[in-house]
Amino acid sequence: MALAAIKGEKTLAELAKLFDVHPGQITAWKGQLQDGAAGVFGLGVTATEAAPAVDLKALHAKIGELTLEKDFLSGALGKAGLLSAKR
Repeated sequence: MALAAIKGEKTLAELAKLFDVHPGQITAWKGQLQDGAAGVFGLGVTATEAAPAVDLKALHAKIGELTLEKDFLSGALGKAGLLSAKR
């Protein structure tokens, strides 16, 4: 759809009706395609430069923390009779 918009063979209104999307969405996708097209040919920033580094250690720590909280609350609510065995 973005390629069709870039080609310019049809108006935005025609493309919106053809693909059943809002003209603003077509414009947004067209802009994204134009911005990212340079990266296809090695002229833009690479994916590793664009995406920030993910700290897996911090993410795993957060997962562990949330798991402990869930287990604690599940046990406490179960003992209080507020959490049924069936979910």
